[in-house]
Amino acid sequence: MPMAFPGRRADDRAVLELLEESGRNVQRATLVLHDLVKDYPERADLARDMLLCEQEGDRITHDVIHALHGGGRRRRGGLQTADGHALASALDDIVDFAEQTSDTMSIYHIEAPMEQATALADVLVGAGEQVARALRGLRTGADMAPHLVEIHRLENEGDRVMRDAVASLFVNGIDPMVVIRWKDIFNSLEASVDACETVAHVLEGISLKRH
Repeated sequence: MPMAFPGRRADDRAVLELLEESGRNVQRATLVLHDLVKDYPERADLARDMLLCEQEGDRITHDVIHALHGGGRRRRGGLQTADGHALASALDDIVDFAEQTSDTMSIYHIEAPMEQATALADVLVGAGEQVARALRGLRTGADMAPHLVEIHRLENEGDRVMRDAVASLFVNGIDPMVVIRWKDIFNSLEASVDACETVAHVLEGISLKRH
């Protein structure tokens, strides 16, 4: 049965609201990145939106950490400081790696998208949506389990797509420089998906402490 944190205080509510806001920023960033990757370089202009998402993520992370420490008071009950830090860090990583993907595509002057990169971006969009829903559940006390299970499934799917993507780079005599460029892009996309799973792991631990 879903349970909220016992004796939730005002600073707990503030942290949970900020974490939910971070989840929305994650979802927005993954959608922007998907459109950029799918239609690059025609949508290279979306790199600016990606940077804004990354800056917004940094702001929220700063606010979460400030709220967690609550003016220096020791936290008792509710969301523990270590869990809040781990969540804020993993959420920030999702957006940072997404923005790194966008930046790498620009630095390497990618001339056309790869189907496998779009597939990996699809996985990231799905994981980002589930992260946002799970964080909403964290605030409201709703059951997060279905969202966490789906994040794990998507991470496994991301691993499969990543293997196929890397394998595709070593067929048909592709230029070694192209291989290097796209492998970097695939790696940052995969890292963003992996950070979604880190969020799920932290939320699973928090869920256990609720009961």
